[in-house]
Amino acid sequence: MEYQAGSYEVAVIGAGHAGIEAALAAARLGARTILFTLSLDAIANMPCNPSIGGTAKGCLVREIDALGGEMGKAADATFLQSRMLNRGKGPAVHSLRVQSDRRAYHAYMKQVLEKQEGLTLKQAEVAAIGAGNGRVCSVTTALGACYQVETVIICSGTYLNGRIFVGEYSENSGPDGLHPCNTLSDSLRAHGIPLRRFKTGTPARLSRRSIDFSALEEQPGDEEIVPFSFMTEGPLENKVLCHIGYTNEATHAVIRENLHRSPLYGGKIEGIGPRYCPSIEDKVVRFSDKPRHQFFVEPMGMDTEEMYLQGMSSSLPEEVQIALYRTCRGLEHVEIMRNAYAIEYDCIDPLSLLPTLEFIGLGGLYGAGQFNGTSGYEEAAAQGLLAGVNAARSVQGKPPVILERAGSYIGTLIDDLVTKGCNEPYRMMTSRSEYRLLLRQDNADIRLTPLGREIGLVDDRRYHAFQEKKRLRDEELKRIGRRVLPPSEALNALLVSRGTAPVSTGTPFTALLRRPQLGYRELAALDPEAPALPAAVEEQVEIEVKYEGYIRKQLAQVEQMRRLESHPLSEQTDYRSIPGLRLEAAEKLMRIRPLSLGQASRISGVSPADISVLIIYLEAERQKRERMKELPVRQKPEERGYQDDTNR
Repeated sequence: MEYQAGSYEVAVIGAGHAGIEAALAAARLGARTILFTLSLDAIANMPCNPSIGGTAKGCLVREIDALGGEMGKAADATFLQSRMLNRGKGPAVHSLRVQSDRRAYHAYMKQVLEKQEGLTLKQAEVAAIGAGNGRVCSVTTALGACYQVETVIICSGTYLNGRIFVGEYSENSGPDGLHPCNTLSDSLRAHGIPLRRFKTGTPARLSRRSIDFSALEEQPGDEEIVPFSFMTEGPLENKVLCHIGYTNEATHAVIRENLHRSPLYGGKIEGIGPRYCPSIEDKVVRFSDKPRHQFFVEPMGMDTEEMYLQGMSSSLPEEVQIALYRTCRGLEHVEIMRNAYAIEYDCIDPLSLLPTLEFIGLGGLYGAGQFNGTSGYEEAAAQGLLAGVNAARSVQGKPPVILERAGSYIGTLIDDLVTKGCNEPYRMMTSRSEYRLLLRQDNADIRLTPLGREIGLVDDRRYHAFQEKKRLRDEELKRIGRRVLPPSEALNALLVSRGTAPVSTGTPFTALLRRPQLGYRELAALDPEAPALPAAVEEQVEIEVKYEGYIRKQLAQVEQMRRLESHPLSEQTDYRSIPGLRLEAAEKLMRIRPLSLGQASRISGVSPADISVLIIYLEAERQKRERMKELPVRQKPEERGYQDDTNR
């Protein structure tokens, strides 16, 4: 029996990383919001590695933070070890990564949700979504509670019709043995939303006391820790060491001998897995020439003895897992506390979505996270934030927010999903952006905090801090643009020690800073006029000067792209009727319904020739509209001097 349980403007299904950001964003923008979770104890769960960030992913977290999201602050408050990846490369690929305390992260996020004004937190399984007149109107739980809603955001993660596999064994389950969401898939299909199966793998958790750490390589954190959140203050410190180990030929032999027992190779798993995060058995098969593979032993938290075995996900039987781990140096006597497993789950083709993350053809329904075909906590949180913003703005009658790919990795992520789709779990990488020198993690606040302020997610304190940082950066760039450093013994000693030529005359500060051997901080130390600046400001000043030419070239590319983006396409256009447009292109355009020529140009199967046809079509339509404006308006009879017969 159903009963009426209340009404809300925004309903969010799932309290993982996507659902958290979606619910917080909607509630903070003033929408009456309810967040459903299968278990209050699984809020912000990290069923895979308890870490935040990584290559490109760290930039997503910085962007979430710059827009007013929560993930960066939570990561700073609960990390165990912090490292900046790719320091030996250029700033475009620098990426922050932290190992988090799993339970502390959960507790932090749960409390933030509980204290958020305008947000109701409810433990319940949503079994059905109601709709009428082409829009969602309700959600109903498995216990029969019906809530009237205006918008719904699905953030189901890997719980939607989830099924786990360990060797020959399988069962319906969510991650970590939690209850799956079993009935919502049928409701979605009833609304005409096609679903597909993806899969992912989770490594084992090992007992700390059974590991010989002396046989593993130590991996310490950074001495100078950079926070994720632009608002984090105070000294931060690492609390733990991580370790690195390697497989060997004996490990690979155990895997090869038991491949027939792997559900992945035995045909039991139908879902498509992530290419960039393969299982250990997949690595051994695909990279058979490699004598060893790296793995990482990382702590799960300060109050647990569980250690996470990154790089060794598997769905092999339990006894095979034990055997292959024990062939590795340092793991000879290892004890498994939680077995590795693979999990299959339902998700959608993101080509069903608009760039707002709203479904095409069913108003008020949004998707975010792994439900949209992505992998990773950071990708999920980024989508959740935008879906929450747009759901709230929809009920408030405000225009949606669409992030352009030239302005953020979040924009790149969403544009890739809704324009190109994905045939496997999508993972963000720096190579996915053609503008990655502009989309650095250090300048995420410069790029996005003004937008966050405009949306309403950035408060006064954060915005004033941002303005002060930007002022310091701009003033220092102007100062060093005029500053000339005179030759001196100290300056030339520095230049010679860095392997670059000494100077005999006054040299512009910026000319010296452009030398690859020199950094801003060491030059500023020799400049008596240099102000004391925060490290984040020093970093931005140095990057802006060193890469000025490359940045200028990318900005020119952005302007070219924006010219295409400035040509809107109507959602009502019948592309099949446009002469000269290839059939494949017309079919893709009819399905995806791009909002601009720029988006159309990025659709797989739409060629430059097709774009030329569209440009000609748009120009013809424009000229037709202009001619219509010039035609005389047909007058009514009375306006031409005639009157009704009764008045003659």
